[in-house]
Amino acid sequence: MCGSTQGIGLAIAKELALLGANCILIARNQEALKKVVGDLDTSLAQQHGFLIADFSKPDEVRTKIEEHVKNHAVHILINNTGGPPAGMIIDAKEEDFLKAFNQHLICNHVLTKAVVPSMRNEGYGRIINIISTSVKIPLKNLGVSNTIRAAVAGWAKTMANELGQYNITVNNVLPGFTRTQRLDTIIQDAARTKNKTPQDIEKLPGEVRQRFETLQKNDLPSAFASQQDWMKDDQDNDEDVNVNPNDENDDEDSDSDSDSTEQVSITPQVFPRSLLPLRTILI
Repeated sequence: MCGSTQGIGLAIAKELALLGANCILIARNQEALKKVVGDLDTSLAQQHGFLIADFSKPDEVRTKIEEHVKNHAVHILINNTGGPPAGMIIDAKEEDFLKAFNQHLICNHVLTKAVVPSMRNEGYGRIINIISTSVKIPLKNLGVSNTIRAAVAGWAKTMANELGQYNITVNNVLPGFTRTQRLDTIIQDAARTKNKTPQDIEKLPGEVRQRFETLQKNDLPSAFASQQDWMKDDQDNDEDVNVNPNDENDDEDSDSDSDSTEQVSITPQVFPRSLLPLRTILI
């Protein structure tokens, strides 16, 4: 699991551990990784671990993951990386795009290439990319993020078409506003830019405001599960299923080739704790 020491990545790690998965966390902060791994559930004899890698250095990520998969199969990969800084696209420097491209698409590709061989061998694999609702509608003042997220969505769709024959699925999750450290940073930055208080920035209209209140009342994993947007590849008719296409995103922040889009609702469910007892997940 990438980006798993805070925010959505941390919430995913906790929930999958509770389901019985062996979780391998990837981040650059060793102390934070040790703490998170120590806090994960082990009541079903799960064996958790971590890899230290800086996603601004794709070669370092490649070295760490290739060494890991020599002796460990990975069944589920969670690609999740913090979004680029906010700002208007006209003000972005060329190196801002290159940095974000490396941290998101290139590192996603490096990790995927490393874990797919073992997924093929076992006839099972799940690749999940945490992206952004900006894939559907570009978000104001997130110029670099909007650009890179769309690239990742196109990459994921192409990968889904190629890997489906091996029982390896590729799904994108498009989170809306989720109360994480990154969202707090965006609110603080917007408050400084507009010379307003954070409370003023949080006074958002209707549906989005209600989500903030839901997140404050409930635990993060449940709130996150209630606002999923999945792009699922269907090999028979190339149809995508999308939820809440007009959500807005904040976090460590799919496009379809088909004109046929079906909107569905996903209700969070409680799964048996032994659901993933033999799966190893790279988060």
